[in-house]
Parts: sequence; structure tokens; C-alpha cells
Amino acid sequence: MFRRSLITHTYVTRRLAIAVLTLLGMSVVIFVLLRVAPGDIVDILFAAAGYVSESDKAFIMKDLGLDRPIWVQYVEWLGQILTGDLGKSYRYDLPAWDVIRPLVPVTVELAVLATIFSILIGVPTGVVSAVRQDTTLDYALRVFSLAGLSMPSFWLGMVIILALVTWAGWIPPLTYVSPTENFRVHVVQFALPALAVGYRSSALLMRITRSAVLEVLREDYIRTARAKGQRGAVVIWRHALKNAILPVVTVIGIEFAFLIGGLVVTETVFNLPGVARFLVQAILWRDYPIVQNIVMFIAIVVILSNLIVDLLYGWLDPRIRYA
Repeated sequence: MFRRSLITHTYVTRRLAIAVLTLLGMSVVIFVLLRVAPGDIVDILFAAAGYVSESDKAFIMKDLGLDRPIWVQYVEWLGQILTGDLGKSYRYDLPAWDVIRPLVPVTVELAVLATIFSILIGVPTGVVSAVRQDTTLDYALRVFSLAGLSMPSFWLGMVIILALVTWAGWIPPLTYVSPTENFRVHVVQFALPALAVGYRSSALLMRITRSAVLEVLREDYIRTARAKGQRGAVVIWRHALKNAILPVVTVIGIEFAFLIGGLVVTETVFNLPGVARFLVQAILWRDYPIVQNIVMFIAIVVILSNLIVDLLYGWLDPRIRYA
């Protein structure tokens, strides 16, 4: 047991070291790409004003530090991160973290709720579809999953809103409502987009679960369990699903990481002030500190999600060993 724990700690340490190198590479890529793209916030400001004064432009460039070489700006940014200073927003003239901090819980909450919906819908339907293979129910569930994969979540969100307006004469709140302000309205406001996004993810989970369970159901130990007289539900849910769960967990981790940065249109449709929606606005304004820190946040979520999934493998299947 001690040796296994030591190996696990060594594995986690190595993965964290790789994560640091990955984040360093990501920081270089996003930093360079932002500055290689034509235009910056100074050009945008002067274009909106309708005139260009080269002296004023040079003064603002110097004030923001954009007149220095890219490598100097990058080193300074890394130094700020190491000291806990994420820089200041060019557009709002506020610390970047003060601007980003209220947005993070919105996106994380929506992603978590969507993931929960996808698991509650996708895994049970995938198991049922596998058990009832080639029956009418199986075909119906497969059509259900194909529909989920075919319909964009933001389009489904708009359909849900239109259906509520047409049939119930009710529309979700048009402005964000915090849970402390009105918890009931807050839950309803997040349940609708989470259901729309979760349906798409559940369709993918259903397909993966069905394939994995079908493969396991053909194994000898499943036939042995049935021959010993164990109930069908026990065989399916305790033995088959337990041994088919690893690819499902992988997809759940990937989907959650994708949702953190992929909710742009959904947040726009439901008017939710989340990270993904704000990232697009920050890119349009060339607000470098905001964009850099949001992208790094998304990268951290992706890396941690993959690490947690890898660690779950060892917990779900004791046969897995970490080298």
C-alpha cells in the first residue's frame, strides 16, 4: 500500500511538472499570437474616435507598455504572474483579476450543471440501449442521441426560449440573477441553458456508454455471473457498467474541460455574464491582460481535468498501475 501511494505521488508530481511546462508553452503561444494579430487597443480607440494623433498614440502606447519589445513584455507578464499580479485591464483600467473573478463562478456553475445533466441522461440511456440492443427502444434511444449530436446547443437553447414564450407565456430572466438575490430564479435561469448544453453532451455519453457496455456484455465473466444466478440488474449495473466506465469517465472529463471555454454562444443566448462570452469581447478590444489570463485559466482547467480523470482510473480499476 505504501509503495502504491509513493508511486501515485511520483506520478502526480511528474504530471504537475509537465503541466507547468505546458502552461509555459501556452503562455508563449497566446502572448505572441495576440501581438502578431493586426491592430491593438490603441488603434481601436483612435478608430472609434475618428482621428489619429501620432503623439497621443505614442503616449498611450508607452503608458500601456506596448512600445517595448515583445520578449520584454512577456518576461514582465511572467514576473507579474509569479508575484500574483495578473496585470491591469486596458479597457476598464482595473486589475484583471477583479474583472475576471465575478465571471468564473458563472461559467463553472453552468459547466458543472451541464455535466451533471449529461451524466444523468447519457449513462442510463446508454446502458438501457446496450441491454436492449436492436429493439425498438434501442433504435429510439439511438435516434435521440443522434438528434443531440446534430443540434447545436445554442440553437436548442433558442428553441427552448421560444417554446416557453409561445406555450407558457413566460421568458427566462434577461439579466443575471445571483443565488443570493433570488435562488429560485437563479436555478431556473441556469437549468435551461445547462439542459440545452447537457443534452448535446449526453448524446455523446450515451453512444460511448452503449459501445463500452456492449463490449463488456460479451465477456466470459458476465456469462458466468448470469450462470451463477445473479439478478440481471446486478450483472448490468454492478459488473458490466463498472468495467465499462473508464472510456465514459474520459469523455466526461474532456467534455467538462471543453465546456469551460466553449459556452460562448450559449452564454450569449441566455445573457449570462460568463468567462467564455467575455473572452470574445476582450479579444475584439485587444485587451491583452484579460485575454491572456482567461486563456491560461481555461488551460489550467483542461490540464487539471485530465489529471483528475487519470487518477480516477486507478480508483475505478485497481489493476491500473502508475509508472
